[in-house]
Amino acid sequence: MKAVLESFNLAGRTALVTGSSAGIGLALARGLAGAGAQLVLNARNVDKLQQAAEALRAEGATVHVAAFDVTDKAAVTQAIEKIEREIGPIGILVNNAGMQRRAPLEDFDEAEWHTLMKTNVDSVFFVGQAVARHMIGRKRGKIINICSVQSELGRPNIAPYTASKGAVKMLTKGMAIDWGQHGIQVNGLGPGYFKTELTQALVDNQEFSGWLIGRTPSRRWGDVEDLVGAAVFLASDASNFVNGHILYVDGGVTATL
Repeated sequence: MKAVLESFNLAGRTALVTGSSAGIGLALARGLAGAGAQLVLNARNVDKLQQAAEALRAEGATVHVAAFDVTDKAAVTQAIEKIEREIGPIGILVNNAGMQRRAPLEDFDEAEWHTLMKTNVDSVFFVGQAVARHMIGRKRGKIINICSVQSELGRPNIAPYTASKGAVKMLTKGMAIDWGQHGIQVNGLGPGYFKTELTQALVDNQEFSGWLIGRTPSRRWGDVEDLVGAAVFLASDASNFVNGHILYVDGGVTATL
């Protein structure tokens, strides 16, 4: 019988993580490497990508970099073909690239709306489709789309972001329905509020932090390492009959009013 822990082993698999030069994306990449995966880091900033890759290599990871714009369909298609040809078959895709913009909805700029939707939704479609076309032929693959507690819950001044993450949740379910028959599992990972470079101002805001900690059953901010176990689970054989599910790692925020 296969040992339970062996089902979490990612050795021999190549994982592409978009938006992985820092923050949650980098933490997820590090976790997948720790479970044995070969990494392909993606972002647009080549210098930041190389710095992240060097840091992971120093920890013993096998790392490649692929700098391309996930909102550019032609660039995505070309990059995925190159990865498949020169690095190896992509067995795990983490669609992590995303952005946030805050403003009262009545004042939200139209151009900002389209930029946010391209980054948060179009990229998941473009990269997911390009990778899945290869996975379909192999009858195997894992796709993890990074959702958010805002896939379920709203907050003031982020309605477009909430709309985008709701769309990612439903696109995840649609991908699972269409591609499950080909041996592909597509699931979402929904982070709550995590300490990252992008949220440091909120962490330092005593009023907001006090409200959040009081609102969170676990009574703390999340650390990016808290996401790793869930990501490895969704990327591994341990989740072979989990499809179309959104796994919230949020300290219980979505469970309480």
